[in-house]
Amino acid sequence: MAQKQKCKLDLYRDFLIANQNRYSGLELSRVEPRGNMSHDSVTRWLMKADFRPQDLWQFAKPLVRVETGYLVLDDTVVSKPFAKNIDLARHQYSGREHREINGIGIVNLLWTDTDEYVPVDYRLYAPDHDGKGKNDHFRDMLDKADKRSFTPQAVLMDSWYSGLDNLKAIRKHGWHWATDFKCNRLVSTAPHQAVAISDLDLDDGTVKQVWLKGYGKILVCRLVIKNNDTRYLATSDLTLTDYETFTKVWGQRWPIETFHRGIKQTTGLGNCSAQRTHAQKIHIFSCMVAFLKLERIRQQTGLTWYEQKAAITRPATKAYLANA
Repeated sequence: MAQKQKCKLDLYRDFLIANQNRYSGLELSRVEPRGNMSHDSVTRWLMKADFRPQDLWQFAKPLVRVETGYLVLDDTVVSKPFAKNIDLARHQYSGREHREINGIGIVNLLWTDTDEYVPVDYRLYAPDHDGKGKNDHFRDMLDKADKRSFTPQAVLMDSWYSGLDNLKAIRKHGWHWATDFKCNRLVSTAPHQAVAISDLDLDDGTVKQVWLKGYGKILVCRLVIKNNDTRYLATSDLTLTDYETFTKVWGQRWPIETFHRGIKQTTGLGNCSAQRTHAQKIHIFSCMVAFLKLERIRQQTGLTWYEQKAAITRPATKAYLANA
């Protein structure tokens, strides 16, 4: 009697890439090429596989150049609106939805250098499990990046991560940072004259040096984007006195938004219905590895992540139409 096929990371990763909307273990058992895998094998693998966020580095390392580029940090929420019994899911604010939703929070660290989207580290936001907040994960990943010899041109993050402890942590590693401040963030242009950054005279194209209490000298500017949305940018890099250069550096933060959208749409990140924490963790890790494969092929061939997935199903669709 033939031995049942066991699930492995490579198989599960490629299943996530090839599939379009059915990411269950049962579906994998139906399409496994040898035809002798049970869905219980997938469930057992999700429960027993031993992969942790730090293991992602072995897959990401060939795609990065640690001596250059930018490290971008942000979090996202994997929506689980109907899964109240999933251990990792909790009510939390979603920037995409602009409200609280039930879901799994993931804090991601992305490396980019103009046209790359490489997740190099991540942490699950689960304070009930580990007692750590998002800022704790932020600093933990910075420490890990330093040990991996990263020397980024800057660390980029939004205002949520712009607290003094985080800014000082970046400086401790010898790196610069760029972020946006809330409009009421206090800065000084003269001793004992703190004002809200929105009250500074920051005409379009103006970059001004100010003092951030508890930190020191920084540069700030104002950026008006679509719909008259105003952002107040700040950086520790005192050489970015040219407005266009300053805002261009800040623009390197956008790839992490593209990454969040891409990994959700191409790997089934939110489509694991397992209730156990460990199974969810392994699914999320596998999605990260699957995305890295898509990104590696994109860098080599120019094919987008979405085109790669479409190319898998297009022949079947064509054959069906020809014989319908």
